Order: sequence, then C-alpha cells, then structure tokens
Amino acid sequence: MRIMHTADWHLGKNIEGHSRMDEQASFLADFVKIVDEQKIDLIIIAGDVYDSYNPPARAEELFYETLKQLSDGGKRLILVIAGNHDNPQRLEAPGPLARDHGILMAGIPKTVIQTGEYGNHRVVKSGEGYVEIEINGEQAVILLLPYPSEKRLNEVLYDITTEDETNQQSYSDRIHSYFSQLESHFREDTINLVTTHIFTMGSEESGSERTIQLGGTYIVDGQCFPEKAHYIALGHIHKPQAIPGTNGRGRYAGSPIHFNRREIAYGKKCIIAEIIVENDNTVKNEITEIDLQIYKPIEVWKCENVDAAIARCAANADRSCWVYLEIETDHYIREDEIKKMKAFKGDILEVIPKLTALETEASLEALTEKSFGDVFKEFYRRERGTEADDEVLELLLSLVLEEEKQ
Repeated sequence: MRIMHTADWHLGKNIEGHSRMDEQASFLADFVKIVDEQKIDLIIIAGDVYDSYNPPARAEELFYETLKQLSDGGKRLILVIAGNHDNPQRLEAPGPLARDHGILMAGIPKTVIQTGEYGNHRVVKSGEGYVEIEINGEQAVILLLPYPSEKRLNEVLYDITTEDETNQQSYSDRIHSYFSQLESHFREDTINLVTTHIFTMGSEESGSERTIQLGGTYIVDGQCFPEKAHYIALGHIHKPQAIPGTNGRGRYAGSPIHFNRREIAYGKKCIIAEIIVENDNTVKNEITEIDLQIYKPIEVWKCENVDAAIARCAANADRSCWVYLEIETDHYIREDEIKKMKAFKGDILEVIPKLTALETEASLEALTEKSFGDVFKEFYRRERGTEADDEVLELLLSLVLEEEKQ
C-alpha cells in the first residue's frame, strides 16, 4: 500500500494581511499531479486543512475541488482529520456526500466512521478512535486522534480510566493511555497506521504554528505512540521531520508552503510511506520524501541605506516574491521614501529601519538635553516629513500632564 502523508495546508492563511490563496491553489494543483504520478492508494491529511474556524469561501471551494480530483471518482481513498485550526463540525459536514468519492472525515477524537462502501473501497470495521479499511484487497487499521484538546481527550478517556486517574495523569500519559487501549485493534496481517494532530517532545517548531500548549501541558513524548504502528502520520509542526522516539516510523509532513520568514531556512515536502505485509507477516516499510516547489518565496533584503533599498526594489520590480526590507539608516524612514519603494515593489511586507549605532548613541545623548515637546516634534518631522501643528502638540502635552496627575 502506497500512502501519501500531508498536513497543515492552512487554506485561507495570510501573511501580513496579504492573501496566500494563489500560492495554495498552485500547490494543490501540483499535489494532485504528484499523487497521480506516484500511484498513491491512500492519502492522509493530518489536520489544519484551514487556517480558521470560519474559512473564506474560496478556501472551501479549493479544498472540495482538490478532494474530488484526488479521489479520482472513488478510486483512491482519502482520510482527513481535524487540527486545532479546523472547525470539527464544519469539516465533517460534507461527509455523506464525500463518502461516494472515497473520503473519510474525522473531526473529534470520538468520531465513529460508518462501515460500508467508500468509493471503490470499504470500511470493514470501526469504532471510537479507529477504522479498518480495505483498499485494493489490502487491509489497514488506522488509529485516529483529531486534535485532542484537554477537554476532548478527557471525554474519550472516561471509558478507560476513572475520573481521579484521569485528573492525576499528565497530558502525555493520557495520550499514551488512549493509544494503548486502541492498539488492540492492530493485527499482524494488517497495515497498522496512526494519525493525529499534536505536538511531540523534541520536535522543532518553525515559528508559524500558533502555540496551543501552556507551560508544556500539551506536549507529548514520542514513545506514547504504539510500537506496533508501521507508520505514524502527524500534523501541527510546519517543519518536515522525524519524531524522536519512534525509530523513524513517525513523521511530520510539515506545511506545503512557507508561511513565515522563520520557515525559509528549510524546504517543504510531502511524504510517501510504502508498506507491504508479506505472507509470513513480515513488514517492509520504505519512506520517501517528495520536495515541493516554492511558489512565491519570502525574502529578507538587507540594504545599506534608503537609496539602495529603492534601487533594489526597482531592479526586482518584476520578480514574484514577498519582501521584508531591513534598511540601515541614520534617520527614521519617511512615508514618502516607503511609497517610492512600494511603487516599484508592491509585495513589501514590512520596512524595518536599522538605526546605526552612532546615530542611536547620539540620539540617546540628545534626548537627555531636549524637552518632551522638542523630542515629539523631531519624531513627527521624521515620520511625516512635515512639522507638527500647535494643536497636535498641545493635545499630546495635555494628555501627558493628565497622566502624570493620576
């Protein structure tokens, strides 16, 4: 069985208020081609399909159209679980229609997927937290854990522990209890899989995942996953990587595009796990990483002065890229200077002035010798390119005096 693992599409996500939908549409078109070329049997999307509980209409249209193409009329089975950004009920809503296309949806840990025909394939058996599927004559058992908030996790554990035991266990211990109970559904003659959306100890964050744990509460140990699992498909971390403590069986596929300037240091991937159970129940497991294209790179331009920044914007006016401009300067960058840069390069995300050390030291010394009003007037002149009128200055001083009285 050839399994494609992907996650963290975050459809509808912006960068500094700019839409990424065109890039995401390009990725999805290429992803459909990769799946076809690689002759994939099963696709696992391990959470965070969308970036918010209320995604834009175009994001939902892209998702549904992509699923339709990936399923190829029900010839390919697709499993989707919810991440912390997804609305579980909204994600599961098209389930009855998706079934004919071979698409399985799981929004919460207690989701029970109905047995029966799914496209050209079958769900043979299922229950809370697991599903057994038949694809092209091969059997696979998948343990499912859509994003487990503490409340949702407690709800599913009440059946296997007492309330006092649940309260005393750490979050990681409870994840271990959950999978230990479900591992009994694994068999020697089946392909055994796990998929969840969670943060594991030792994995490297990339800076764009919104923190969901407080003081490490939502972090789990990689050893909490079942030893009998042949492959563990995780979502949540945007950097592709193996999970410590799983002997290479557990992987984060990562996000498909760079969502943040801190992500640009590494490439983006999707992962293929080819798992074969031999007649004597020995298992062959080969994992392959597929590199993804960078559709619109995020770049950091470091310029020695404002004129150099304007010149670089002009020289790269026709290039498709997002830009953070870091400019060394001995003065605050004026609005008219920023307008010149953006006239050439519309995809500037932020202009970051880097004041020279000499100017910074001189400014600190000067500040001690100037009145508050003089400091404000100088700041206003630098920022706006014009003098602050008396009314603005009087209003500011009155507010400061009022604050000092309180």
